[in-house]
Amino acid sequence: MKNAILGLAVLGLTTFPAIAMAEEPVPEWSFNAGVISDYVYRGFSQTDGDAAVQGGIDFNYGPFYAGTWASTVDFGDGTDLEWDFYAGVTGTAGGLDYDVGLTYFTYVGAPDGSDYNLVEFKLGLSKTIDALTIGGAVYYSPDFFGIDEQATYVEATIGYAIDDKWSLSGGVGRQYLDVGTDYNSWNAGVGYAFTENLALDLRYWDSGVRSSLSDARVTVGIGVSF
Repeated sequence: MKNAILGLAVLGLTTFPAIAMAEEPVPEWSFNAGVISDYVYRGFSQTDGDAAVQGGIDFNYGPFYAGTWASTVDFGDGTDLEWDFYAGVTGTAGGLDYDVGLTYFTYVGAPDGSDYNLVEFKLGLSKTIDALTIGGAVYYSPDFFGIDEQATYVEATIGYAIDDKWSLSGGVGRQYLDVGTDYNSWNAGVGYAFTENLALDLRYWDSGVRSSLSDARVTVGIGVSF
């Protein structure tokens, strides 16, 4: 999911009444679209190693956000599209940025009885110091993908903006499953912004599961946002 996944406020003392300092939130819309050589999610290819076309729409109003995002997929059973819907709230508390939200994953073309659709809750925290951002998140689903019911994914991420063009980022996570086998996954990549709206991402992915869908791989993606 693009990637994810989301109010409190920290008030400071001022000589002016707090209400006089408040700013009316302004509704904001944004759009994104892109192509990636292989759609990898938590260490597993969602397109059987093939390229994917992706895109989404986001709405922000103050600390609140909502949006939808979709990507082509190939599970080998007729499923051809992942379509997500999400909403949440972001803010800052205790010097940390937080993101609390939920996502509803749907799968177009999934066969009857596949039980692919799911709801997942997210709690994320991050801290930015100059050009460095360190974060962590916990994702929980009471009825996870396929045969699994409860599932939890714990992830740590790091990002570094070298300049206004180049950036580095990576993450490591562990997927806990109640039916399937728990496993680790990780990724590291470099991004380059051609313009304010056009960017490229080169990324290495791997996991603790050895299969044609989860073995180590490199992806290249290019996306536009406005």
